[in-house]
Amino acid sequence: MIQAFANRFNEAKDPFLEAEGIMEMDCIWRPAAMAQVSNKDPAPIGFHTLTFAGIGMSCKMIEPENLTVDSDWESLVSELSHWGNVPEPKSLNIMSLGEDERGPTAIIRGDHDWLAEFLPWGSDGLIRKRSTSSGTSADSPCGGYRWKETDVIIIRKLEQNEESAKLQLSGTMKLGDLSSTKEILRSCGIALGNFHSQVEAVRTTPPDPNRWNERLSSIEETLRADSIWRAQHSSDTECMLSIGDVRFCDITGDRVRIGRPRIADALTPPECQFPAIRDLASLVHDLSRTHYDLSSDFDIIELRSSLIGGWREAAPQKWCSDKVFYTHRGGLAIWEYEQCLLDVIESVSNQSGAPEPAVTLIRYVRPFQKRMFNNRTIGALSIMAGFFAISTLVSNFPPSVGEIKLPLLFLSASYLLMRFYRSLAPPPEVPFNRFFTLFG
Repeated sequence: MIQAFANRFNEAKDPFLEAEGIMEMDCIWRPAAMAQVSNKDPAPIGFHTLTFAGIGMSCKMIEPENLTVDSDWESLVSELSHWGNVPEPKSLNIMSLGEDERGPTAIIRGDHDWLAEFLPWGSDGLIRKRSTSSGTSADSPCGGYRWKETDVIIIRKLEQNEESAKLQLSGTMKLGDLSSTKEILRSCGIALGNFHSQVEAVRTTPPDPNRWNERLSSIEETLRADSIWRAQHSSDTECMLSIGDVRFCDITGDRVRIGRPRIADALTPPECQFPAIRDLASLVHDLSRTHYDLSSDFDIIELRSSLIGGWREAAPQKWCSDKVFYTHRGGLAIWEYEQCLLDVIESVSNQSGAPEPAVTLIRYVRPFQKRMFNNRTIGALSIMAGFFAISTLVSNFPPSVGEIKLPLLFLSASYLLMRFYRSLAPPPEVPFNRFFTLFG
């Protein structure tokens, strides 16, 4: 059980050891419930490497040691390779330092004001590719720094940004304005779909269900989860330049922010690429978080429908086809399940309590799967009827007018049973916990 694992983790953890000279910050990006262990991995000038470990989990980080005077920046980037548009390091002033759950940040001033975002656990190596391929559909870094093929810093020019979709949603949901809320959600779906359409031609690879299922298995084993889910996935779920973690705070206007990965990607490093529907699942799950945090009375199904509908308007047709959303083969549901597990992974690493609504949603996964498993009886009957039709035709070929009636009857039954089986697939707009309320 996930809760049992969290309890064992809390009992076994060692006192947290603070690294020296980390800019005197709280280091809120580190997994607070995991112990720091010895690490002698090499690091570029101005950085050091750290390793954190706990029961069944570990992660490595690379962090800046010091950034207090202007000359520190020049030293910090001296051994890093850069890409894109980055500031000239010799004439910069450090204006302020900050941090969030993704890592430390710094605002630096030269001929322009720049935001430097540090990546403590690196990335999947595709930030540059996403940034240069997404055109105007994304709020992308203008450049960055790498060390040994690992992203260490990304750079943005500081500009006056619009209000994020997160703030807009919070406002309309608190006011009880359903119409405006649905329109914001639809526009967010369109923004994400536009990004996917923009990068479609850049790089796609075939689906990778084996690795996707292995990844889920690894996460479930780490959490001692009593839920197990494997899926076949549609052939339309191609791997592409997915963002990975998409939230409403990352969407402003019609652009999606390409930012830093979440710490779950350090605790359970992906060894595969992902399809576009995983990005949508991340945003759909963030809608569940927002709905829960605000204790909203709005129907979550209606809200999800607006978001999913907006995405399907703008995303490449193949990536948002009915086959991709078909829940009996995984659909949106299995990727939403993965997002819930990642929330739990992060909560365990920080001992921050059961993350909602992820834990509640996971509780409904087993009965959700049981219902789909029971549906397979209908699918099996369809296959049997089709088999009888074909075998009867073969044994009586060429059939007479009287002999063909029985095979046609079997074929009709097979077709109708298969249509009924497909109609039983849970719709993507319905979350796990609402499915049984609506369908018993």
